[in-house]
Amino acid sequence: MTNLPFLYNEGTRESKDGDEMTPTTEAVDTAKKTSVPKSRTKQNIGYWKRFGSFYIMMAPALLVLLLNNYIPMIGSLIAFKQIEYTADSFIQSFLDSKWVGLANFDYLFSTTDGWMITRNTLLYNAVFIFLNLVVGVTFALLFNAMRNRRLAKLHQSVMFLPYFLSMIVISYLVYAFLNPDIGIMNKVVLPWFGIEPIDWYTDPKWWPIILPLINTWKVIGYYAVIFLAAIIGIDQEYYEAATIDGASRWRQIRSITLPLIRPVIIVLTLLQIGRIFYSDFGLFFQVTRNSGILYDTTLVIDTYVYQSFIVSGDIGMASAAGLYQAFVGFILVLLSNLVIRRISRDDALF
Repeated sequence: MTNLPFLYNEGTRESKDGDEMTPTTEAVDTAKKTSVPKSRTKQNIGYWKRFGSFYIMMAPALLVLLLNNYIPMIGSLIAFKQIEYTADSFIQSFLDSKWVGLANFDYLFSTTDGWMITRNTLLYNAVFIFLNLVVGVTFALLFNAMRNRRLAKLHQSVMFLPYFLSMIVISYLVYAFLNPDIGIMNKVVLPWFGIEPIDWYTDPKWWPIILPLINTWKVIGYYAVIFLAAIIGIDQEYYEAATIDGASRWRQIRSITLPLIRPVIIVLTLLQIGRIFYSDFGLFFQVTRNSGILYDTTLVIDTYVYQSFIVSGDIGMASAAGLYQAFVGFILVLLSNLVIRRISRDDALF
């Protein structure tokens, strides 16, 4: 029986006998074009029905983030302009000011101040990160090993208390210790060891030791509690199996505790590296009592920006220092996360 030619009729192939055959390619393409938008629309509606309430809950926080963090970034343009207050409105002065390019950055690094504040900021924060990590994990392990839970909670509360104190209060506490005339160090502690009194606020060499000690004392309770929460979350079956195998307490810490809290350690370290170019203004300004003779070892980017704006009133140079601070911190976070991704992809922050 010979094959009969097909007659094309509105997207279908029919034989001469009128039997409907398979659709043509043009008909299939037309059906896909008309059906895909409908399916996508249904998917979008289903998505918003399922997750729309979460977006509504996120909306206030996103609005605050937009208003507080992103819109003010427009002000970064001040670092590239020479602001002249020639109008009644600051916005008009900002718009009318001339562009100076990188002149503010050149002025910042043309003197030794730029490198000095960068050195101080990086070294202090590197020491802070190291001490927060080592001392925080150590105290968390000690708290976890305490058998008397009430006593452990008491110690945690006592250690956590300084975290809630403002730097103004801490500056007065430090001054009570380091006052050259009536301070506890000069009147009580140093005479015990036969050491002559020290004028702490005019001798810069002691502050690279004093400032890390104060910072660690203030924040270590916070980090210890975070690490302790991570340790408590570890399944106790790991320790029971290790005890049966004869593992010592130190071996359990090395083989179980530290590896399992490593993600928390990495996240906290990355967050601190992200702010390695930011310093606690109160620590370096209030605790040191803004003593000019100590600037070689206590002046950091935050206090320098404040001083340059208050003393000289040069908002362009102060903004340049702040933008430089933010940009380098952002680059350091990306590089640190990249290194962690190369070592352990699962432990990376993003």
